[in-house]
Amino acid sequence: MVGWIVIAVVAVFVLVVLARTVRIVPQARAGVVERFGRYSRTLNPGLAIVVPFVDRLRPLIDLREQVVSFPPQPVITEDNLVVNIDSVIYFQVTDAKSATYEIANYIQAIEQLTVTTLRNVIGGMALEKTLTSRDEINGQLRGVLDEATGKWGIRVNRVELKAIDPPASIQDSMEKQMRADRDKRAAILQAEGQKQSQILTAEGEKQAAILRAEGEREAMRLRAEGQAKAIETVFEAIHEGKPDAELLAYQYLQVLPQIAQGEANKVWIIPSDVQQAIGRIAGAVKDVVPGGGTNGPAPG
Repeated sequence: MVGWIVIAVVAVFVLVVLARTVRIVPQARAGVVERFGRYSRTLNPGLAIVVPFVDRLRPLIDLREQVVSFPPQPVITEDNLVVNIDSVIYFQVTDAKSATYEIANYIQAIEQLTVTTLRNVIGGMALEKTLTSRDEINGQLRGVLDEATGKWGIRVNRVELKAIDPPASIQDSMEKQMRADRDKRAAILQAEGQKQSQILTAEGEKQAAILRAEGEREAMRLRAEGQAKAIETVFEAIHEGKPDAELLAYQYLQVLPQIAQGEANKVWIIPSDVQQAIGRIAGAVKDVVPGGGTNGPAPG
């Protein structure tokens, strides 16, 4: 019975020794081994052998990129306004030994360093510039954090500001100012549109007036040319026909009623030669017999 107990104790001891001797480190992890309390070596991913009861394996360190979101921090701007800034840090452990022995708690250290750096950076900016300079703030934060955390075996890859929240009263004032600016821009655009419309309308009317004037001028020129051509044709026809005084007098008599139609035509001027021609026409009419005959001796 005693022998079985001894065998069981030995078996348990062997299992414990094997468990403390053979260690498996997962991928993207690193293990720091201490021998008699001092740093011995760093275990890489895979199977590793350590000396039991002599070597001690510290908790494994994650080598993957990690994301840490810090709660909103109150920060005072250059114009003495308090804003709450919510930040996110992307970092990665590059040296497990430094991350273990150079800093007690690198997460807390990064958070406090971020807060102090934010206060230094934002303290030199006005509120309006703070709201529009996120890239500049991110760059300054990343530079300071990367320089400070380098000796800790940590590399800061990115720093992002999730939110910058000014006080409620400031937000209300900013919204009113934005609405006023939008209304102002809308009024300016509307006025410019009306101005442009009036300019275009005036230019159109000007062009239309010019075109109408040119059209009237061309029409008058064409009418004048037509009248001149008609007068020339009539003049040529008269000269070619060689009319006598009786014909001219007859034409004048035909035109007299048209002249008399005007209310302002009170005085008529009749040339002397026309009067003589009218007298000859009257004498000729007396010789004409009604019905087409002439006065004379009756046929025998």
